[in-house]
Amino acid sequence: MTQTSLICGSIAIDTILQFPNRFDSILLPDQLHKVNVSFLAPTMRTEFGGCAPNIAYNLKLLGGDPRIVGVMGQDNAAYMERFRKLGLSTENILIKQDAYNAQCFVTADQDNNQINAFHPGAMSYAHENEVAKAAPARIAIISPDGHLGMKKHAEDLAGLNIPFIFDPGQQLPMFNGEELLAFIDKATYVTTNDYEIELLTERTGLSLAEIAGRVEALIVTRGEQGSEIYTKGQRLEIPAVKAAAVLDPTGCGDAYRAGLLYGITQDWRWETTGRLASLLGAIKIAHKGGQNHTFTAAEIADRFEAAFGYRF
Repeated sequence: MTQTSLICGSIAIDTILQFPNRFDSILLPDQLHKVNVSFLAPTMRTEFGGCAPNIAYNLKLLGGDPRIVGVMGQDNAAYMERFRKLGLSTENILIKQDAYNAQCFVTADQDNNQINAFHPGAMSYAHENEVAKAAPARIAIISPDGHLGMKKHAEDLAGLNIPFIFDPGQQLPMFNGEELLAFIDKATYVTTNDYEIELLTERTGLSLAEIAGRVEALIVTRGEQGSEIYTKGQRLEIPAVKAAAVLDPTGCGDAYRAGLLYGITQDWRWETTGRLASLLGAIKIAHKGGQNHTFTAAEIADRFEAAFGYRF
C-alpha cells in the first residue's frame, strides 16, 4: 500500500523587511486617513514558504513520502530548483505563466509589530490542479489555499476515497457555516489552533465535541499549552516540548501537521503521533523561517526519547 501523503496547499515566497524603529514614530494617529509613508528597511531576507512546502519539508525529513499539490507562477524557477535539491516531487505542481507565485511582504518594526501585504497570485488557481492526477495516496491534507481549490480538493479526495486532514488555518474566515460543515463531513480528521476552533464552532453551530464526533480525530493546538486530540470520545492531552529558543513561530503549525501525517501513515497511537507533532513544532520555532531547521531520523528519535521517555 502506498505511503504517499498528498499535501494540498499554498506555495509562497515570504519577503521580510526590518524597520529599525517603531511604526508609531512615523504613523501619526491624527493623519491615518491619508497615509503616505515610506519605511527605510536596511535588512531584508527572503524565505521559501507556503503551507504545502513547509509541511512537505518536515515530512521528508521524517522519512515520509510527501507529494505537493499546488500552483506556482512564472517566477517559479528558484523554488522549483529547491524542490529538486530536497528530493520533493514537482510532478503535481501546476505552473500558471500569467500569474506570479503567492507571496507575502512583511515589514516588521523593532517591537515586532508587522504590516503585511499578501498577494495570492497563482494560489487562486488551485481548483485547476486536479488532485486525482496525484493519486493514489495513503492520506492527504487540505491546508490553506485558494478558496475554490480547497473546496474542489475536498470533493475530489472524498470521491477518490482518500482520507484527508482538513486544516483550514488562516483561510477559515473565507468559508461560511454551510461550507465548513461540508468540509467536516468529508474529512477524516480536522486540525485547528485555539483561535480557529472558536471560529469553527461559532460558524458551524457545532460544539467541539460534536465536531469531534463527526471525524476520526479532532486536533487542537494551543501553543505553549500543548495540544489536545479528541478521538473516539476521549480527550488526549499532548504536552508541549520546551524549545531551545523562541525565534520565529512561522511554520510551527505546518511542522506539527507533518508529525500528524507521519504518525497516521505509520499507524501509531494518537498519543505518540501527537507527541512527535509537538516535538517538531518546538524544533521549528528555534529557527527563523519555515524550512531552515534540519534533523536526521536518528536525531529525531533521540530527541523524542529525551522529551517523552520512550522511543517511537
